[in-house]
Amino acid sequence: MDLSEEIIDAPTGNGEMAVLVKQPAESVDRPTVVIFHDGPGIRTATHDFMRKLAGAGYRVITPDLYHRQGRLLGVEPEQMAADRDTYGPMMMGWLRSVTDAGIQQDVDDALAAVGVGDDTKVGVIGFCMGARAVARAMVRLPDRIAAGAMWHPSFLADDAPDSPHRSASEITSPLYIGIGEADQVQSIAMHRPFFDAVAPLDHVEIETFPGADHGYTWPGAPAYHQVASDTSWDKTIALFERTLR
Repeated sequence: MDLSEEIIDAPTGNGEMAVLVKQPAESVDRPTVVIFHDGPGIRTATHDFMRKLAGAGYRVITPDLYHRQGRLLGVEPEQMAADRDTYGPMMMGWLRSVTDAGIQQDVDDALAAVGVGDDTKVGVIGFCMGARAVARAMVRLPDRIAAGAMWHPSFLADDAPDSPHRSASEITSPLYIGIGEADQVQSIAMHRPFFDAVAPLDHVEIETFPGADHGYTWPGAPAYHQVASDTSWDKTIALFERTLR
C-alpha cells in the first residue's frame, strides 16, 4: 500500500512540536491512532512501526514528546550499544524532562494540528513511558479515546497521590496490556497496583509473555521477542478494528 508521510509543525506553549503523520495515500477518511513513543525517542523503529500501522489502514500520529529538549531526538540501538556511557544518561535526561501534563497537552496540540475533531474517536498506543500517557489519556478523555494499548509499560504505579494506578479503575474503554515476564526494567511486580486496579474490569486484558524483556517490540533490538511483539500486534489491531471502524 502506498503511504503518505509528513511532519507537521504544531504550535504549542513551548514552541513548535514536530508531529509525524503516516497514512494510506488514498484520500479517504481513516481511523486515527496516536502513538506515545518510548524512552529512546523517535528513531528508525518508530517510523517502521508507524508505516506498518498505516499500512493496516490507519492514520497514525506520533507527537515528538521531547520537543522541549530538541527536535526529533532519538537514540538508535547501534548508538546505545556503541557508547552507552554517553547515550544512556542522555536518554534518561530526556525521559526525566517530560511531565504528565506536558504530554497530555502535546497530544491535544498534535490532534488539533492534524485536524482531528474533538468529537472524533481515536485509538492510542504507548510503549514504555508512553503507556503511562495512555493511562492518563484514557482517564482524561473517556469519550474520545475508543481503545488503548500498552506494550511493555513503565511508570504505571508510584507513591504519588496522583499515581496512574489510583485512577485506573476509571478507564472505561477497552485496553490491552502486554508485558514480559522477564522484564528487568519495569517488572510485573512494579505494576502490580495498576494491574490489581484494572483486574475487575472486563474490558481490560493483561497478557504476560514468558522470556520477554522490556522493549520486546522492536525487531533488531537486543530485547526483541517475536512472539510477544507479534501477539501484541495482533491483539492491538483486533482491538482497533473492533472499536474504530
